[in-house]
Amino acid sequence: MLESFAKSFIPLFVAMDTVGLVPLFLGLTQGMGDKEVRKLIFNAAATALIIAVAFMFTGSALFEFMGITAHDFRIGGGVLLLILSIQDLATASSVEDRRKPKASIGVVPIGIPLMMGPAALTTILILVDSQGIPITLGALLANLIIVLLVLLNSKFIIRIMGEAGSQAFAKVASLFMAGIAVMMIRSGIEGVLKLG
Repeated sequence: MLESFAKSFIPLFVAMDTVGLVPLFLGLTQGMGDKEVRKLIFNAAATALIIAVAFMFTGSALFEFMGITAHDFRIGGGVLLLILSIQDLATASSVEDRRKPKASIGVVPIGIPLMMGPAALTTILILVDSQGIPITLGALLANLIIVLLVLLNSKFIIRIMGEAGSQAFAKVASLFMAGIAVMMIRSGIEGVLKLG
């Protein structure tokens, strides 16, 4: 049980890249009051949770409707994760480029796609197939709690790590994401070959 939870928790933690979004989050919320920032964090987390759970429960039905197998999605999801990780490793994200009006940043971009982006959603669907809904849901909730704790203490964390340290952590997370992507592609191809 604990091993299954770890197998769900770690890929999701890497895909969500919680610590990596701290510098961007601080840039987006610059000049906002503490009370406003706290409200925004909880709104963003609630949005991410709703989207993730909806995706978790409708993913299989979408597969069936579209004629996609779990192995097909593993390969497709792995390719997507690999592209996202390479993109993240190859480019430097600019806080200024992603600024939005303050009123709207809780849902977009902080909730979606920063907290719960394509990488996390793809990972969730793969985990539901391999580990089941209860374990995946537990891993999702644990990760969202970590997101809340990190963002609520983001000013303190950035002071300790420094912006450069946080950005370096984000790049290491992208390397792990690339490794997970290759594993997904490999297991998907192995599954397709076994069916064939």
